Amino acid sequence: MPLGEVRLLPRRSEPETIAVDVPAARWDEFVRSSPWGHLLQSSPWAGLKERFGWQSFRVLALEGGVPVAGAQVLVRPLLPRSSRPTVAYIPRGPVHPPGGAPALGALLEAVHAEARARGAAFLKLEPDWPDDAETAGLLRGLGFRPGDSIQPRSTIVLDITPSEEEILARMKQKTRYNIRLAARKGVHVRRGEASDVAEFYRLLETTSRRDGFGIHPRSYYEGAYELFSRDDGVALLLAEYQGEVIAGLMAFAWGKRAWYMYGASSNRHRNRMPNHLLQWEAIRWAKARGCETYDLWGIPDEVGADPERYRSGPLPRSGGLWGVYRFKRGFGGEVVRYVGAWDYVYSPVWYAFYRLARRVL
Repeated sequence: MPLGEVRLLPRRSEPETIAVDVPAARWDEFVRSSPWGHLLQSSPWAGLKERFGWQSFRVLALEGGVPVAGAQVLVRPLLPRSSRPTVAYIPRGPVHPPGGAPALGALLEAVHAEARARGAAFLKLEPDWPDDAETAGLLRGLGFRPGDSIQPRSTIVLDITPSEEEILARMKQKTRYNIRLAARKGVHVRRGEASDVAEFYRLLETTSRRDGFGIHPRSYYEGAYELFSRDDGVALLLAEYQGEVIAGLMAFAWGKRAWYMYGASSNRHRNRMPNHLLQWEAIRWAKARGCETYDLWGIPDEVGADPERYRSGPLPRSGGLWGVYRFKRGFGGEVVRYVGAWDYVYSPVWYAFYRLARRVL
């Protein structure tokens, strides 16, 4: 049952109010303004997931009426055709700096209460926090245990505040060459519209078959474009050669940050390096929109665990995300590793079932 607004006992430096089921406009204003606000904590992201079997709720901790911590929580049934038990999940949240401030404890206390009320067997969170012993110790102290990651634990983040010339200069020479090569070989990049998502999905199907990874149904990408385009928060970019669409990507922006989320390419004209030019145009779009960082969204976690080893040396020839890493590291940027996924268990029996099912599947 929704908690509404609850007045807590006033204590020194603790939030005065916990607000549950926060309206989307108020929530998004908070997430955009926070350095720890993430795309996956935005209300459009929750709106997208709600079209595919999830529910959501949002909790804010306020001091003097000002939000200081928050969490957008996704909830879905653990079993098909059954409303309970459920799984509660906070992707790239809570929106709060890593640290043991009282606001974080009060926020999580309210999240636990609401998650339990919605039948959750456990709560999984994947904070947008760096991987270090202090952060892991904080999460253990709050009752969490390491869990299975859903989002990429390691990534590459580009600082796009310098000039375009400086951003290019920070790339590997081969990447700069391929960006210019694509243009010389007649590749043109255009900004797509809603009607172009179908063509992008056709490329996704080709890429999925070629590289052996799963994709969402077409309606998922159509929904993502629809929801984020309302505030110019998505760029669908398509690379064409002689009128034929040969590659595409979807990049998203929220606040001062941007993310490359989905990419696809045809089996034709790959020698024209359309993906290099696409990434460069996505970086330019994010920069023009006022973003300060561009996240390339996912590299092998071995790199995040030991970035110096893989910075410029030889890499495994195949398997996993190594081909993706070869491509992405050419754009420069900083390797970032997050603290990973952490679970808070409400029902040990159902949690054990979940872990067993994941191993089997």
